[in-house]
Amino acid sequence: MTNIQVGQEAPDFTLVDETGEDVTLASFRGETVVLIFYPFDFSPPCTAEMCTIRDDFSGWNTSEAKVFGISRDSKFCHAAFKEAQNLPISLLADTKGEVAKKYDVWNETAGFAERGTFIIDGDGKVTYTVHNPAPEIRDHSVVEEYLRG
Repeated sequence: MTNIQVGQEAPDFTLVDETGEDVTLASFRGETVVLIFYPFDFSPPCTAEMCTIRDDFSGWNTSEAKVFGISRDSKFCHAAFKEAQNLPISLLADTKGEVAKKYDVWNETAGFAERGTFIIDGDGKVTYTVHNPAPEIRDHSVVEEYLRG
């Protein structure tokens, strides 16, 4: 369970994406943002999860939400993962887990982010959250339904 609650202000951050560009959450005010924390690029469960999103992205895309995957992997690893899996979302490098800690999904013992999904509205407020331990894959069809309203 996460300490980030529906209705609270989403913690702001700046991370680099797979192309080396800075991405700042606050710059998306006025838009819906989905943050998908996951442990590692190329691991079988994470690949399965991200490919499920890719394979049914039309349901996500209809909401016009900005969707970001976040893990501790580098921008280089993210670029290779995104290309290899043909992912339609940007991947953000949280190499030290600082943002995962802000969102209370960092597993200090294991040294990676657990599976957390957060939807943030145009006012910067959290409107949806789910947190699963690392081995437990999320059912993102619930997120897709939520985004469709």
